[in-house]
Amino acid sequence: MITVLGGGVGAARYLRGLLQVVPAAEVTAIINTADDTVLHGLSISPDIDTVIYTLAGAIDPDRGWGLRNETWRAMEALGRFAGVRPSGSSAAPTWFNLGDQDLATHFYRTARLGEGATLTEVTAEIARAFGVEITLLAMTDQRVATRITVRGEGEISFQEYFVERRHSVPVSAVRFAGANDATMTAAAVRALTVAEAVVIAPSNPLVSIGPFRALAGLDELLAARRDTVSAVSPIVGGAALKGPADRMMDELGFESSVVGVARLYAPIASALLIDPVDAHLADQVEAAGMRAVVVPSIMSTPEISAALARASLAAAGARR
Repeated sequence: MITVLGGGVGAARYLRGLLQVVPAAEVTAIINTADDTVLHGLSISPDIDTVIYTLAGAIDPDRGWGLRNETWRAMEALGRFAGVRPSGSSAAPTWFNLGDQDLATHFYRTARLGEGATLTEVTAEIARAFGVEITLLAMTDQRVATRITVRGEGEISFQEYFVERRHSVPVSAVRFAGANDATMTAAAVRALTVAEAVVIAPSNPLVSIGPFRALAGLDELLAARRDTVSAVSPIVGGAALKGPADRMMDELGFESSVVGVARLYAPIASALLIDPVDAHLADQVEAAGMRAVVVPSIMSTPEISAALARASLAAAGARR
């Protein structure tokens, strides 16, 4: 079994490449849930849904999130309430777009959670409904929430930062509310323990992988098997391929480069896959404590994605 940790578009695209190399039945993905939110009374798990929609071939290819051929009638209809909403009310927000088809996923998740199902159970059900064959696990079945401190303003939710503010405001701190009381599920612990190899997907080290590491025992578990853990850098040429990882690293005092990524991951992973554009930094990556594996990492074609997956498995000692 191969176990992948990650969240969002980077994890989804990596997994898509991995499935060209490894049978779906042998892949387990543990997905970040600290980005989850509740809007309109609905439980929304953006990272989980992005992975499911991508692997199902249902993702909107232009946006990189949500479903293809989506319509937005419900969101448009919410506009009629803007003039009557009392000051301070959070009712009927429209800054977080939910497509009409996408709403069905959130309706189902919310109802099942309300019946007492765990997030891991519901995630598996939604994955099966979309024909996704890998094992998908939530990071935890308990509530963990990424909170972002905006300089000069105070703390806001991750989705307010990422979507409403379009991650354009400087941050001074990140914390994971609830992480001290949350635990990994037994299934996640087992997947990380018995896997032939563990790969950290090219996700934001601070807000996609950071929530995992805030859970008790995760770093210790990975450190104990560090030689069989590899990571793919989400930073290429000093910039994030998608999202605010580069700016966040700079703003929070980490070097926005593959070297900065290596310094973050060195305690828990033995190898870092870096793009050829960063080959000149390989020695610094190794000085930071990780073996540098130079391989094209911009997943622009199925062939590149598959080659990256093979290289990440080899770097983690997988015999495939």
